[in-house]
Amino acid sequence: MRILIVEDEARLAGFIQQGLTQAGHVADVAATGPEGLERAAATPYDCILLDLMLPGQSGLDVLRNLREFGLSVPVIILSALTDARHVVSGLEAGAVDYLRKPFAFDELLARLLIIGRKTAGPAGAEALHLADLVLDPLGRTVTRAGRPLSLTNREFAVLDLLLRNAGRVVTKTRLAEKVWDVEYDMGSNVIEVHISQLRRKLDRDFAPAPPLLETVIGQGYRLREPME
Repeated sequence: MRILIVEDEARLAGFIQQGLTQAGHVADVAATGPEGLERAAATPYDCILLDLMLPGQSGLDVLRNLREFGLSVPVIILSALTDARHVVSGLEAGAVDYLRKPFAFDELLARLLIIGRKTAGPAGAEALHLADLVLDPLGRTVTRAGRPLSLTNREFAVLDLLLRNAGRVVTKTRLAEKVWDVEYDMGSNVIEVHISQLRRKLDRDFAPAPPLLETVIGQGYRLREPME
């Protein structure tokens, strides 16, 4: 799942993000209400984990704005506000669940699993296809010519982004922002390293089949149908 964590406590946000990544999810972090709303409007998340006490805009207002904008993404409220009126207000505003802080991380994973089962099949969760390449976002599996590919979480996230933009160039800046949640550092080669490993698994291991992953010099990377 692609998950947005809207939490201003940096240590807790980092803990949740690390745990979700280790569990096989892709997690982004927003530290303020307005930033969370902006990210949610720009990216098709599978779930949002939302604190209520946020700088700039309260979590409850963020949630109301999401629903006013017509965004139906499932939202789980994570809050230290534990009395019944806060729980009721959150659910009435459109949250699907309310988890009181402090919480057990395994409980959060279990609730995300339930959401994943309920949302199986909507747009954005369908299998992505290009030539003989198939990526299943829900099952987190990738195959080419019927053969499974063993990808790391980062490689899976990179391939997912490239497939959703098949035929279009994805810049290094966008890869850094969407997959690593950081600004692109021109002095770092982390993206090139992951692309190289992905190309080996995706194309070189399937030679002489035509390659799918293309480097567009000076621009970025692109997945496209092989030339006839």
